[in-house]
Amino acid sequence: MSNSFQHGLFGCFDNIGLCVISWLIPCYQFGKNAEKVGESCILCGVLSLVPILDLILGAHIRTKIRDSKGIQGSFVTDLLYWFCCPCCSLVQESQELEGVVVQSIARQ
Repeated sequence: MSNSFQHGLFGCFDNIGLCVISWLIPCYQFGKNAEKVGESCILCGVLSLVPILDLILGAHIRTKIRDSKGIQGSFVTDLLYWFCCPCCSLVQESQELEGVVVQSIARQ
C-alpha cells in the first residue's frame, strides 16, 4: 500500500480514453467507480447529478478508495478536492481503481 495516489490530480492525460469518458459522461464514470468499491453503480451515478449531494457522495467514494489503498487523507480533504476540481478527482480515482483491476487480472 502506498501513501499517495498513483496518478496526480491533474494526470488526466495519462489515460486519454478514461479522461474523455469522465469529462463527457461523468455520471457514468462515477457509477463505475462506486461499483468498484462496493456501492450501487446506478444509484450513485444518478445521485451524482444532484448538486451538493454530488460533492458529499464524491468525497465518500474517494474516502473509500483511499482507505482501501492505504492513502493518507481525510474526508474534509476529499470534499475539498471534489469541490475545487470534481472532474480531475473523478479521473484520478478512476485511474487508481483501474490500476487495481489491471493488477487483479495480471495475477490470474
